[in-house]
Amino acid sequence: MRAFNLETFPLERTGNRRDANVETSLERLGWLMDDLFRVPVLGWRFGLDALIGLIPGFGDTATSLVSFYILASAVRYRVPKVTLARMGLNIALDYIAGSLPVVGDLVDAAWKSNHKNLDLLKKRATVSSEEARSGRVSDWLFVGGIMLGLIALAIGSALVSFYLLLRLAELLAGTQ
Repeated sequence: MRAFNLETFPLERTGNRRDANVETSLERLGWLMDDLFRVPVLGWRFGLDALIGLIPGFGDTATSLVSFYILASAVRYRVPKVTLARMGLNIALDYIAGSLPVVGDLVDAAWKSNHKNLDLLKKRATVSSEEARSGRVSDWLFVGGIMLGLIALAIGSALVSFYLLLRLAELLAGTQ
């Protein structure tokens, strides 16, 4: 087992904290999903997460699946399980809030779960980007459980939506 050596561990100095460097593709993905567009004058930024989330029934599920990539990458960086759970919670909150019509899309633009998860990954990574080739089996199983829980959440919300639509159709059919 190799000893942890600060000289060989690429760290970036940002304010008072030390962040691990992550792959450029992860940084790019976070930027695309959360910061791609800028509102002129106001300077607010939003990404594909907010735009794709506008598609009812599909958008928030699709963007959550993209967020799974960052979560899975955290396993390769050997992020602690508690941080993996926090990252899963960020995805779940983004999914639940994003499911609300109109308000959810504004929350998607403000919450920026992908950036939150990238920040967590950078703060809690225990290996460098060069060493981040594979994760431990227990971590993969843990993240698999988180993903199954999030998929169950998506299926459950789809079933609730379907049930509510059926009830609405019954009410509308009964009034005519």
